[in-house]
Amino acid sequence: MTNANLTQAEADALLAMEKHRADDLGWDYPDLGGQITIPLVSNDRREPFLLDVRRGRIDLAKGTYQNRGRQVVILARLDFGGAPHRNPDGEEVGSPHLHLYREGYGDKWACPVPPDHFSNLDDLWLTLQEFMRFCNIAEPPFIKRGLFI
Repeated sequence: MTNANLTQAEADALLAMEKHRADDLGWDYPDLGGQITIPLVSNDRREPFLLDVRRGRIDLAKGTYQNRGRQVVILARLDFGGAPHRNPDGEEVGSPHLHLYREGYGDKWACPVPPDHFSNLDDLWLTLQEFMRFCNIAEPPFIKRGLFI
């Protein structure tokens, strides 16, 4: 069974670890209401990761980019075009926002999107490229850009 409770050091190391596409398959950027889950691996191929790309059903500007380790542990998640998020301490963080793994809380905490990593959140394609860099995906998967992105 996969351990979903990591120490902060383990989670930080997984997020910082260089990631590569697991294969040479091509993926279509999801249409409305669609999602894809793309397998990634560490440089030595010992550690599996997943990249999730989800789109809203009605709103083209709503979606999520997410990087998981150990199959179920959300290391980083960028939510855009949706509602604000309320952190466990009651603080409300507007949309878009970034969730990073926090020991004892998983992905329940969000913070404002760091402008030094994300330059134009209105450009979903650029934001996906920047999210992959943020998650240290050194060899990104082949994703075909759709009509509505």
